[in-house]
Amino acid sequence: MLGLQFETETSWAEIAKVNLEQILTDHAFLEQKAASNAVSIIINYSEETELVKEMNNIAIEEMQHFKMVHLLMVKRGMVLGREQKNDYAIRLQKFFPKTKDRTNALVQRLLIAALIEARSCERFKVFSENMEDEELKKFYKNLMISEAGHYTTFLQFAREYQDRKIVDEKWNALLAFEAEMMRERGNAAKIHG
Repeated sequence: MLGLQFETETSWAEIAKVNLEQILTDHAFLEQKAASNAVSIIINYSEETELVKEMNNIAIEEMQHFKMVHLLMVKRGMVLGREQKNDYAIRLQKFFPKTKDRTNALVQRLLIAALIEARSCERFKVFSENMEDEELKKFYKNLMISEAGHYTTFLQFAREYQDRKIVDEKWNALLAFEAEMMRERGNAAKIHG
């Protein structure tokens, strides 16, 4: 369903479980960044009414997710650690060449956001299916469903702003790039690590 070309190995879930406070801290900050990205799209494309409406919904939902992760951490006696750079997102953002064409820039941004959401969804699935902790299993299964919805929203908007064939070519190239990148990952206690 997600179209990802590389599947996370279950061994990543073991690394994440052993470093739960680190993974939850990373996850919390990713939710903030996702909300921030949606707000940034609103600011930069404020004339796109339907897009603004959906990005507003996503921004609110992502901040709710941040709150949920943080409350889970507090309940378990954990403290939100310091934010760390997300080298996964940074590398994805460098995939497309810079462009001054607003529409093309928007499509590229939407595709990257779609892929980040898809990979998060896939990681949450792996995590939820390999957890003994019933609370975390349910928590990540519910978030997985939400991330899948965000992924489809971003991808659908990208296909509305540019010819479907062109967008799909860009999407497939981005998926192939990300798959190669993911082959080097899966050994860090980060959602995209």
